[in-house]
Amino acid sequence: MLRSIGSNWSLNALQIVVFMVLTPFISNAVGNDAYGTWEIIVAWTGILQLLSLGLPMATVRALSAAIARKDGPAATKALGTSLSLTLVLGVVATALGAGVYYYFTNSVMQGENWSSTAPALREDAVLALVIMLANVALSFALKLPYAVFDAHQDFLVRNLVMATGLLSKLGASIVLLTWRADLPTLAAVQVGIAALEFIVAILVSRRRHPLVRFRPTAIDPVEAKGLLSFSVFAFLLNMGAMLAFRIDAIVIGDFLEQADAAIYGYGNKIFDPFIGILLAIGMVLMPMAASESSKGNLDRVRDEFLKWSKISATIVMLMGGYLIVLGPQFLAAWLGDVYRPTSGRVLQILMASFFFFLPVRGVALPVLMGLGKPKVPGFGLLAMGITNLCLSLFLVRDYGILGVACGTAIPNVLFSMLFLREACKRLDLGIGAWLQYTLGRLLPATVICAGILYAVSTQVELSGYPKVISAGVAYTLLFGVLAIGFIYRGDRFLDADALIKRIKDKLK
Repeated sequence: MLRSIGSNWSLNALQIVVFMVLTPFISNAVGNDAYGTWEIIVAWTGILQLLSLGLPMATVRALSAAIARKDGPAATKALGTSLSLTLVLGVVATALGAGVYYYFTNSVMQGENWSSTAPALREDAVLALVIMLANVALSFALKLPYAVFDAHQDFLVRNLVMATGLLSKLGASIVLLTWRADLPTLAAVQVGIAALEFIVAILVSRRRHPLVRFRPTAIDPVEAKGLLSFSVFAFLLNMGAMLAFRIDAIVIGDFLEQADAAIYGYGNKIFDPFIGILLAIGMVLMPMAASESSKGNLDRVRDEFLKWSKISATIVMLMGGYLIVLGPQFLAAWLGDVYRPTSGRVLQILMASFFFFLPVRGVALPVLMGLGKPKVPGFGLLAMGITNLCLSLFLVRDYGILGVACGTAIPNVLFSMLFLREACKRLDLGIGAWLQYTLGRLLPATVICAGILYAVSTQVELSGYPKVISAGVAYTLLFGVLAIGFIYRGDRFLDADALIKRIKDKLK
């Protein structure tokens, strides 16, 4: 498992690098108004992603179970049925996309907030919307080949394919936006790279996993029922996630200026690769939990749940402690002229809630899905998303984008407690035991590191990349020393002393 998750983290590291390069490049190339418009378009077209009904996740689970039984025909049948269903959903998405296009062009763009938008930007927004709607209709099938890699736990190769797409996206974005910096060009890059990844993934999958054929088949009612009975909860999970983290741009676009969507996005978008690090763990834990639970090996699932909960919490505390103290300074150094102080406050509000939510989202939810207990994750995340939407709509009028941030943060904290309780219950594990193992040493160590960083920031002006990065390196080194000497010393799963001894033995 560690090798697979390490491979996922390597991909996350590349995603972070690409993200760090592309975000300021794109925003500076097209400007705040256009970038905010792009955020709104992505949010509106993202609604149609819900039509996938959670089929990719359901397909991974079905394939994992079939592969664990070494039943190749059953795996091929599940994949073929899922592909046929995604093609049908693509047609439905095309029809519904026409409705989104009509509403966006005849209602959203006619609002008072769009009255001062330049005619050229309005034209670009319409064309970019059309391209992104086409991208969504195709994306259901284009993402499905990765289910084969996930089910075989072939994460290294899958990540190499995705890394190829990332690097291609980086190069294409820089070249094409330098040539023509507008929204249609930005949208065209998304479609082209998605098609490239699909072709490469299919070719590699056929070579590495020839027993599982990627081709549409007649939709088998029994197989479709099995997929959809699970995917409906995955759909609720995706819908909740969309409402919790993607709907904010729509709320801002309806009540505030397009530039406000960009300002909020700068403070919020930094968490995308951050969340990806935690989801990389879940990608491995879900098929593992499905496989081990099918064998009746719940003890293994419980041990992995505890171990990776502490690792996830460590990652969150490490990054979060730095961002909660120096997040605004980091954004200012990273974004340059397009940075606004409000983005830094958005980042700090969201980070405070992610201390609670991210470790649970990265580990507890995928374990519950793998155990075949998707009701609480599905309905819970949906309720969390609806709560976020209602609070954001209520707070945006008086508090602007900071109100939207609070509308996201409050449900994060409340519902993370619900998800953790359910995971511990299903694994016959007391919440007190989870808290003691996961946070007993980690929390005081984080307070010490963040406290020292804050004290230094009050005495020394930390501005600009060199100082901000140097402070981050020093903070990380201090955290690392405490992790080895205190947090993981004598740990039942990851004993730092034993790890150091093994390293010393190999170096002799």
